[in-house]
Amino acid sequence: MKGRAAEADGSFYRLPASVLPDSGEQLSLLLRHPDQPDNSKVLKVAIIGSPNAGKSTLSNQILGRKVFAVSKKVHTTRSRSLGVLTEDDTQIILLDTPGLTTASKVKRHQLEKTLLVDPWNTVKEADLVVVVVDAADRWTSSRLDFEVLKCLAQHKDIPAVLVLNKVDLVKAKDKLLDFTAELTCGVVNGRKMRVRQVIKPPWAEKRPERDPELLLDEDDAEPEGGAEPNSALTKEQLKALRSQQGWPHFKDVFMLSSVDGEDVETLKSYFMVAAKPGLWQYHSEVLTDQSPEELCTNIIREKLLEYLPKEVPYSMTQSVELWQDGENGELHISMKLYAKKDTHMRMVIGTGGQMVARIAREAGEDLGRIYLRDVKLNLSVKLSK
Repeated sequence: MKGRAAEADGSFYRLPASVLPDSGEQLSLLLRHPDQPDNSKVLKVAIIGSPNAGKSTLSNQILGRKVFAVSKKVHTTRSRSLGVLTEDDTQIILLDTPGLTTASKVKRHQLEKTLLVDPWNTVKEADLVVVVVDAADRWTSSRLDFEVLKCLAQHKDIPAVLVLNKVDLVKAKDKLLDFTAELTCGVVNGRKMRVRQVIKPPWAEKRPERDPELLLDEDDAEPEGGAEPNSALTKEQLKALRSQQGWPHFKDVFMLSSVDGEDVETLKSYFMVAAKPGLWQYHSEVLTDQSPEELCTNIIREKLLEYLPKEVPYSMTQSVELWQDGENGELHISMKLYAKKDTHMRMVIGTGGQMVARIAREAGEDLGRIYLRDVKLNLSVKLSK
């Protein structure tokens, strides 16, 4: 039965978590009492980093499902949302946050205020902080963003790990060790970093054919208008942070590609081991706390960001026109897109309506995998007044 653990060959398995396409049913699922086992464990993981570091892609890979919108442009994630991974007796709650940015950038680009507040509030409730760095970006690979450093400094009591992401795009692999030394100030888990030929933790399966990685031995800042309105750091502390390249209090370091399943499995196993005895917060069928409409809006925004140039996708707004079940169990969705300029509207529609048709088709396919049913998505474009 849906929602119950079933026994097969002496082992238990659960039906896959999903998002219910009806808002009321999704809310009821979120409020349902957790079906946790006797020896339940839980871990809340806050994933932070600069915009476009690959946080949402990594979160999706850990969950095994696309729950968070992803694009190559910055600020795809506009507010905090969570994903829930439930396996056996352990529940991992992934807190996916917007990229840490500054008040001046939010004002300059007319972005939502949630980009300022959500990452900071999320870290406060986490058991573990994961700092994701784009190793292929020469501007971020050797220096932690000042906003990230501020966030870590204000939450020293919460364990943090460093994830060097997109290492598959780094041609000179020996540079990865240099990046790691700079981003950690040469200190990990309270000890000076020692380099070996393997990066995977000792309990992970060794893959000799992969690039040399790191195993730890046991023995451009904008000072005005920071990301948190009520900063707990003094002027002296902020001045000291501005001179830092990295953070010397990381517990562990991972080098991975978020599109490599085995790499991500290593990080997921780390979370499972780090989980502590505690009560689950969600029923095992819960995949995310996002409403079906929020998911739809975010996935459409992802496609707009992917296919439209410059500021066009950031200026678009959406509204639900139709949301109902079809005769054969499929879900029919009609969304209206509003463009600020006539030129923007023509770009969204495309030649012969090809662009808007492509966005509708690809977004519908993604939503079908989230709702676990066929989705017929129709998009129309209108000039906003």
